[in-house]
Amino acid sequence: MKGPRERLLYLPCIYRNTGIGIPDFLATVDVDPQSPRYCQVLHRLPMPHVGDELHHSGWNACSSCHGDASKSRDFLILPSLISSRIYIVDVATDPRAPRLHKVVEAEELSRKAAAAFPHTSHCLGSGEILISCLGDPQGRGKGTFVLLDGETFEVKGNWEKGGKIPSFGYDFWYQPRHNVLLSSEWGEPRALAQGFQPGHVQQGLYGRRINVWDWSERRLIQELDLGSGSIPLEIRFLHDPKAALGFVGCALSGEIWKFQKNSEGKWEAEKVIVVPSKKVQGWLLPEMPGLITDILISLDDKFLYFSNWIHGDVRQYDISDPRHPKLVGQVFLGGSICKGGAVTVLEDQELQEQPEPCVIQGKRIPGGPQMLQLSLDGRRLYVTTSLFSAWDRQFYPEMMTEGSVLLQLDVDPERGGLSPNPKFLLDFGKEPGGPCLAHEVRYPGGDCTSDIWV
Repeated sequence: MKGPRERLLYLPCIYRNTGIGIPDFLATVDVDPQSPRYCQVLHRLPMPHVGDELHHSGWNACSSCHGDASKSRDFLILPSLISSRIYIVDVATDPRAPRLHKVVEAEELSRKAAAAFPHTSHCLGSGEILISCLGDPQGRGKGTFVLLDGETFEVKGNWEKGGKIPSFGYDFWYQPRHNVLLSSEWGEPRALAQGFQPGHVQQGLYGRRINVWDWSERRLIQELDLGSGSIPLEIRFLHDPKAALGFVGCALSGEIWKFQKNSEGKWEAEKVIVVPSKKVQGWLLPEMPGLITDILISLDDKFLYFSNWIHGDVRQYDISDPRHPKLVGQVFLGGSICKGGAVTVLEDQELQEQPEPCVIQGKRIPGGPQMLQLSLDGRRLYVTTSLFSAWDRQFYPEMMTEGSVLLQLDVDPERGGLSPNPKFLLDFGKEPGGPCLAHEVRYPGGDCTSDIWV
């Protein structure tokens, strides 16, 4: 909480499905209020190929390597969700102008690990890099993991050592003190890659479980079923490495589940927050879920934040009592239920009326709040509005021509509370190459969602 203020941000920016046939790029953004280029893109590093779909990112070294003087945070790991390439980006030589260091091709993932569609990357205390994957090279669901060498970035093979492999993969978090890795499930890559079809949920093509792995033996030991149609996505332990407790956000069911280790050493999950669906007209379905697509926990483990990408709000909960989270902050930043839009809300268990559109510096914000990143001191929450290009195109088609945005919320880290910073708007609709879709936020010095303390 007393770490240095962030001065730079790194964001992957995507062109797939926008109709603009140029490569995705990594944007370096100036967020130093004293800088003449505050809230501007300083540098763009284009990838060498078109259609990658950059998505999430991680580091070659983080807090899991604390105390190892030979390890430093020099390289950003950029998996490509569609092409299955993994880009290794040098951010140490010039943090304000990163450069491409290496490309791990999809063929290497396929040949050495029978894996594809890489998603989340975390560095390990061993110096290796662990990456979760969504499927196999044919596009079928497969919750497998690959290991990269931390020096050469070559694929070493699969992390897991035999046994059952989950049907789906997505995010993960590990905690060696409790000898555990927990992973979540999105869906089958060939089903979700072109958009969301509700029928695919009934067909069993989307996930519903938290998968519990024995960390030392690298084997699946438990499956926690969160219910049909839940689609658990982002999963976070508390930052305190002694805590055997965390949360996962379930996208389609609009639920937050708490997971913890019980007195018998088994892991269990309990539903602690529900965002009710709204009865609507003028939308894909008669009931509209919030679609919880990102969650994070403040570094002091006091607050949980999450985004409802479809409803359009960001929420802040006090989790001092993890079984009974208390809503202390909420703000609407676009979404599908704003006044004046195509959707009419017929029945709403939470709101008395539809929210006003979010307008910052004269711009009506396109899309809904999606990826979140909190400053180390807990006072600034960065928000982007793109989820995944095919789903952006389906649910917020205006983003294909307007691009996405990066916003900043002011946060009260003591009592709770959220409000948009009216002086901060980075409009990716004004990019030199044309409108693009900015996704996840990373700080050069580490952050709430990439660093694991062991």
